Amino acid sequence: MKTMMSVDGKSIIRVSDEKASRLFEEGFRYVSKSMWKEKVRDVNKEEKETTKKKTKKKKVRKLK
Repeated sequence: MKTMMSVDGKSIIRVSDEKASRLFEEGFRYVSKSMWKEKVRDVNKEEKETTKKKTKKKKVRKLK
């Protein structure tokens, strides 16, 4: 798997090695996987985390 970015920088995609070589000829360029994680994969996770309230459960120890 390779990570590619379009010439205009609008889209970042993960593709197979074969497709990556074809896209490179069309003008796409290789970018790091961490860039894909920041811009594409984790975008929805951040939105969900901010909408949810995190609550901590307290552990209660029972004495015998």
